[in-house]
Amino acid sequence: MRTVLARLETSHAVWWVTAVSLAVIAACLVFRLDAKLAPSVSAQSYSAGGARGVFAFPAQITKTSYGVYMVDVDTGTIWCYEYTGATRKLRLAAARSWRFDRYLEDLNGEDMSPSDVEQLVEQARTAKLQAGGAGP
Repeated sequence: MRTVLARLETSHAVWWVTAVSLAVIAACLVFRLDAKLAPSVSAQSYSAGGARGVFAFPAQITKTSYGVYMVDVDTGTIWCYEYTGATRKLRLAAARSWRFDRYLEDLNGEDMSPSDVEQLVEQARTAKLQAGGAGP
């Protein structure tokens, strides 16, 4: 029985292509060419204090429907769109301004419009001013 060993001739071109490819990748990493060639895309940035702008939050509205809450911090409004799967459309489910809500001190009512809340706040402010001014 005779054993035959075959020697494979490898081309040096494969080694050169591999070396050049690794060198290009290393250069891109060092010089951050990837950021220039394909700039990164970022969503809304989050900052804890003093946030400005409009923010969106996905939410489950009911057992079978989903939607998105939108908050405009600059104007003090919140609104909600509900996605209905049957019609494949968004509908405005609710909207509210909280500009005056934050000044309420004692309220537990759900059927109040923002203008009703504004009137309550003005009444409470007037009562406080009168109580403070009528002191000894």
